[in-house]
Amino acid sequence: MRRPVIAGNWKMHKFIADSVATALALKPLVANANHCEVVIAPVFTAIKSVADRLEGSNIRVAGQDCAPEQKHGAHTGEVAADMLRDAGASYVIVGHSERRQFYAETDSMVNRKVQAAIAAELTPIVCVGETLAQRDAGLAERVVKGQIDGGLRELTVSDLERIIIAYEPVWAIGTGRTATPEQAQQMHAFVRRIVAEKFGEEASQRLRILYGGSVKPENIAGLMAQPDIDGALVGGASLEAETFAKIVNYNAT
Repeated sequence: MRRPVIAGNWKMHKFIADSVATALALKPLVANANHCEVVIAPVFTAIKSVADRLEGSNIRVAGQDCAPEQKHGAHTGEVAADMLRDAGASYVIVGHSERRQFYAETDSMVNRKVQAAIAAELTPIVCVGETLAQRDAGLAERVVKGQIDGGLRELTVSDLERIIIAYEPVWAIGTGRTATPEQAQQMHAFVRRIVAEKFGEEASQRLRILYGGSVKPENIAGLMAQPDIDGALVGGASLEAETFAKIVNYNAT
């Protein structure tokens, strides 16, 4: 049985004090969420403060990115994966569409970051997904397969145990448009088939695949009802504690 993950990506929002306040407001609202793992990804400067205040809770902290280098050195502006772990993170988001689109991240670089995260004993949340133009051109599956092949290159089955994949249709991020549960399920099932081809059916059935793309309290239940959707990577709706808690508690009656 795959345990769902609901992760909030705060992107470049919130100073340290606001990050801590939001985390502390979220803490009691999800304290009884035993059905899933709860993860929040504040900005780098707030990771340690947030992680320290959440110690002993059921909320885990993620970095929003990490350096591809595993050795410390002359890499100005980068943050190593083991530095994130030292600050209190246990997850890291890798290959987000914004990193690919605006910072020219390649599948090869994503692969190096995945390997760096695993080496640092972090759980990488590896993002894949197509643009609207690629979907309209009938290239969605080809694009996603290429990202999986490149991003997970040379990894072992045991490495896959440490990985989460997040499918994020780029055309549904911050646009208010959301893939229907059926569209999302179709791509999640495709991702699982590709992983099965690379790592075997058993490993693919253990892999958790999250959906990311304008996830809101109003659509989370429909998404989570799909057999191959194992959680969500939430953007804007994770910035307010009460809204994010409603997403986390999607199974509440």
